[in-house]
Amino acid sequence: MAVIYLVRHGQASFGAADYDALSELGRHQARLVGQELLGRAREPLLVSGSLRRQKDTAALLGLPVAVPVEDPRWNEYDHLGLVRRYLDDGTSQTTGDSRQFQTHLDQALKQWIEQGHPGGWDTFAGSAVEALHAIPGRLAPGQDAVVVTSAGVIAATAGSLLGVPATGVVALNRVMVNASITAVLAGSSGLSLLSYNEHAHLGASRTYR
Repeated sequence: MAVIYLVRHGQASFGAADYDALSELGRHQARLVGQELLGRAREPLLVSGSLRRQKDTAALLGLPVAVPVEDPRWNEYDHLGLVRRYLDDGTSQTTGDSRQFQTHLDQALKQWIEQGHPGGWDTFAGSAVEALHAIPGRLAPGQDAVVVTSAGVIAATAGSLLGVPATGVVALNRVMVNASITAVLAGSSGLSLLSYNEHAHLGASRTYR
């Protein structure tokens, strides 16, 4: 049986003009998770979304692979745009205190999920789940996969595997650590969640945003 390791990207640049760039700590986190995966992932297929923070994290892992496969289905939703869209009362702060922003994001994400607009949450989550289920078909015998993606995508796919209601994904998303590992077992009976949000390999370098 193969294991699919879903890796959240390293810390991005919260509050900066270019959020998509990894911070220096984020680059360090990417190397730490790469060291952890070297002892776990067998001859890995490396996949990432097309966002800069995802691709840069993948490049810093140091895994013995060729060029990563790029698949935009692993891209994150526009979390900054989401907060601005649903919190238009002057509280939609996208810079400054990260804890306050997380509270705003939780509120906006919950509204986005509950409203169920065409092309909204269901489309985003469905695309992520589709991408996950496509991975086993790309693997050779004895090969694992490492997928570098983002918190919302991992929460959506884990929620699907656990049968968690869509609104429960907000809680899964909230606790996701930068450069954490979520492991999915790919066997003859399908996909099963082995672990969620592992981050012991980060030590004191743990961050949430």
